[in-house]
Amino acid sequence: MKFSTLATTAACASLISAEANLFQNSFENNNHELPSSKKDHRLTLLKNIMDKLDISEYFNKDYSMGNMKLPMNVDDLLYSEKEKTSSKLHKAIDDLKNGAIHATEVITNQFKVGDNYAIRLIDHQKEGVSSKQQSVLDILEPNAKKYSGYLDILDEDKHFFFIFWQSRSDPENDPTVIFMNGGPGCATVGGSNFLGVGPAFIDEDLNPIYNEDAWNKHANVLVMDQPVGTGFSYTDSEGVSDTFAAGKDFYAFLELFFTKFPELTKNDFHIAGESYAGHYIPQFSKEILTHEDRSFNLTSVMIGNGLTDPLHQYPAYHDMACGVGSGADPVLGPEECDTMLETLPRCLSLIDACYNTESVWTCVPAALYCNNAQLGPYQETGKNVYDVRKECKGTLCYEETEYVSSFLNQRWVKESIGIDPSQIDKDFEGCNFDINRNFLFTGDWMRPDFVKDVKYLIDSEVPVLIYAGDKDFICNWLGNLEWTNVFEYPDHEEYSSKTLAPWYVDEEEVGQYKNAGLLTFLRIYDAGHMATWDQTHAVQAFVQDWTFNGKIHQNSTAHL
Repeated sequence: MKFSTLATTAACASLISAEANLFQNSFENNNHELPSSKKDHRLTLLKNIMDKLDISEYFNKDYSMGNMKLPMNVDDLLYSEKEKTSSKLHKAIDDLKNGAIHATEVITNQFKVGDNYAIRLIDHQKEGVSSKQQSVLDILEPNAKKYSGYLDILDEDKHFFFIFWQSRSDPENDPTVIFMNGGPGCATVGGSNFLGVGPAFIDEDLNPIYNEDAWNKHANVLVMDQPVGTGFSYTDSEGVSDTFAAGKDFYAFLELFFTKFPELTKNDFHIAGESYAGHYIPQFSKEILTHEDRSFNLTSVMIGNGLTDPLHQYPAYHDMACGVGSGADPVLGPEECDTMLETLPRCLSLIDACYNTESVWTCVPAALYCNNAQLGPYQETGKNVYDVRKECKGTLCYEETEYVSSFLNQRWVKESIGIDPSQIDKDFEGCNFDINRNFLFTGDWMRPDFVKDVKYLIDSEVPVLIYAGDKDFICNWLGNLEWTNVFEYPDHEEYSSKTLAPWYVDEEEVGQYKNAGLLTFLRIYDAGHMATWDQTHAVQAFVQDWTFNGKIHQNSTAHL
């Protein structure tokens, strides 16, 4: 029997609810216990639920990526045109390899905050330091101060690695921006930090290439690896397995950061990110705003190619893959497109059941079924899910992914940026698939909370920018436009009635935008999932416009 309507799915959810309630308590109060072995009774229960929904073919008992082909954000990749590396740069790199600076410095420079919190810090641009004492961060960013280290939650054994790039222009007055990657479980330090946000790229020879349009051109930029266990952040505890728990760690991180850099609390502060940050940013921002005694203010948020409202974003997978109003050539043929349309009603009914119950037992089946049914046909083509113009090559769809990982896995680089000695021999991984799986199996993927959190932000008078590269498939611009069009907020009628207007940078049309009240949508032409990487100059223009002027104008300019 096939359940393809909301009514039948809801009936099935009711049928299994008594059985599921026996185990529901283990997933409540942000203290989730996760399926960990084939003998775990919850695996059997979930399999029974999938059987009753008649979607068990999308259930992978080993919980590996396997044939499920779950979406994974790939933000630790890099692409840049080849440029020659100067002999001066080679000499500086050789000096570093010979042991100019060691990780022990970050351990000794510890700043404690109470009994349970500490900051370990390296100042990478001290006065009077010789060229031989430069760190690798001095090479990546020669024109601004920078810091790296850990923010530690000692009683929970959580250690968050970060790099702080001060503004190249006016660090005392420029806004502060924290940028985060998605996944969940994909690193930012080894991701967008080398993908247009940070001050340098890495080429195939593992040499840094200066980024003229880095976000710290006119802003103080903070990148951190979160949730704990991502990238260079580490813990020996169980870590976290949903966005809500990660948000509490994020708030603690920011309080520690601003305690160490109190001079920045007077500046504007913005939160930005991409992909699964469409979950992170709304919830993390709400967490911040609930603390009336916080030491810093939140000025705005910027979400790029995010996953925020699955119920209204998943229908756009068909349109993006089949070239329906997408502005891109179709990837799939008529048969595959028909299959996506046939499976869509059931997918949406499962997501709707998740929205209505917010139960792990409805939200997990929705994620497994919809990700396979709506993403699977595209992934089977071998095309890049992050850019419909490209083939999927390399470990995470880009051969360039390994440039950054190889660069960061060099021992001298780890020592130079201050990686804890206990972690120095561990391989850096751009994405932690265990974290990704753990979030999925707590139902985090499909929950409705995050679009509700956007409403909370707007009601709290926090401006929201939704931007999207228009060649991305995985979190495409059509889905982001659709969820903002149906999003209920005070200026909804004005926003939804507007058509997209041309957006120009330096008199060249590079995208489209619209705005009403505190919500703005921006489409960026010829950019994939990582718009920060594909269109660095256009992105620099909107970041400056948004952070300095408080809105996107029809004509933006990236100032020198």
